[in-house]
Amino acid sequence: MASRDDWPTPVQGLALTHFLTVRDVAVSRRFYADVFGGQVVLEENPCIVKIANGWIIMNPGGGPTPDKPDVVLTAPEPGDPVSSFLNVRVSDIAAFYKQAVAMGARFLTEPLDRKAELRCYLRDPDGYLIEVGQATGMLEGIFADRVNPPGSRA
Repeated sequence: MASRDDWPTPVQGLALTHFLTVRDVAVSRRFYADVFGGQVVLEENPCIVKIANGWIIMNPGGGPTPDKPDVVLTAPEPGDPVSSFLNVRVSDIAAFYKQAVAMGARFLTEPLDRKAELRCYLRDPDGYLIEVGQATGMLEGIFADRVNPPGSRA
């Protein structure tokens, strides 16, 4: 049985969790528990996995409910544009990358040096994008080059 500290139930203030609509709860639960060393707090309905100082909550998609009328939840489809992603910060990206690959994670690239940080991206079983980063230059006041959005003036 999980202790009170394992649940996203703050005694004061708030706790930030991230909800994912998933196709197969068991597959996603295993991914987040294995790759990120998460603790399964609740198997299903909804699935809750505690990871470090946060929680991932997962459930299959569905239609509107009284508390979210006109909202339909679905997992992303391949090729869907990305409007947000999970950002995971690690103390040793090389060690994390090696361990995650051994657990079956597939990264888009190896960790790359972006001046302010080392970072790389992977996708979970439903295609959600996850950034993994380790602060480096930003700790010394060195930041990545600015990227101008398309159509903007430099």
